[in-house]
Amino acid sequence: MPLVPFDEMKQTVKQAFLNAGLNEVQADTCAQIHTETSCDGIFSHGLNRVARFVDYVQKGWIDIHAEPALVKSLGSFEIYDGQRGPGITNALFAVDRAMALATEHGMGLVGLRNTTHWMRGGTYGWRAANKGFAALCWTNTESCMPAWGAKNTRLGNNPYVMAVPMKEGALILDMAMSQYAYGKLQVTRLKGEKLPFPGGFDKEGNLTDEPGPIEESMRILPTGYWKGSGMAIVLDAMAAFLTAGAPTNEIDKIQQGSCTGASQVFMVFNPEHFGGKEFSENMAASIAEYVKSSEPAEDNGEVFYPGEREVSRRARHRAEGIPADDSVWAEVQALAQR
Repeated sequence: MPLVPFDEMKQTVKQAFLNAGLNEVQADTCAQIHTETSCDGIFSHGLNRVARFVDYVQKGWIDIHAEPALVKSLGSFEIYDGQRGPGITNALFAVDRAMALATEHGMGLVGLRNTTHWMRGGTYGWRAANKGFAALCWTNTESCMPAWGAKNTRLGNNPYVMAVPMKEGALILDMAMSQYAYGKLQVTRLKGEKLPFPGGFDKEGNLTDEPGPIEESMRILPTGYWKGSGMAIVLDAMAAFLTAGAPTNEIDKIQQGSCTGASQVFMVFNPEHFGGKEFSENMAASIAEYVKSSEPAEDNGEVFYPGEREVSRRARHRAEGIPADDSVWAEVQALAQR
């Protein structure tokens, strides 16, 4: 597995996007986010998603000329139609707009409907936290997970992000409503490894830690069993409610790849209108420190707070290079050479 310098990976991805028809700004922005995502160790939604994004553009499932259009404005709350533009640039627009509203009103909520895959949801939590805001963001998806007690898919795994800034770093939770997202299954399979814990069922209904059979059956396990199932359902409903957009059952009718037509919510909070910046940062840091003071359950084990490992991976990969799967890297290089 090669270690690719950050700038080399970004430039290669950018060229692949330019070749796909994106303009200079779009290509640079999307390449930056894909590369940052892999640099943070979330390979499934970084380099590994580049070829799929290009494929969707070529099929016309993503409109690279579209921009978010305002549908409704109600003070601190706005709704936009993403018009199936690039999911990253749509989501960056939405979280930035939510921050602007939060600066004025204390809280800003932007609903974004009819958009496409936002790639790593944590990107938008980090973007808000790095500018001193707290955030809640989520998206619905096409059905890719069975409801608890069911065999066939009826739920999206509906990624959910929470972010609270600290003076150094942030508490960032970025999780799907499945025990493992499909991207994690792919990364684990490509490495020839098993999952740390069972992640779903094979076609015979057996709980397994083998990623391949789970991908084949599409019976991924809801996180927390029935709790994750219930959470996925309500996140879907709230995303559609707050955007007047499509829920999962409507997205399924589109059948144009992952998350095409999705509804997304970006809620941002300005600490100055709550306990204040100093209180917010110190409170979050105290939580992180308290968690870190835990006694590890295993010898030589370590306890992490959400977002901590991404920061350490980021520093390591910036210094040493970003790991890339050989076949994935070759595929992206080929897209850049066309």
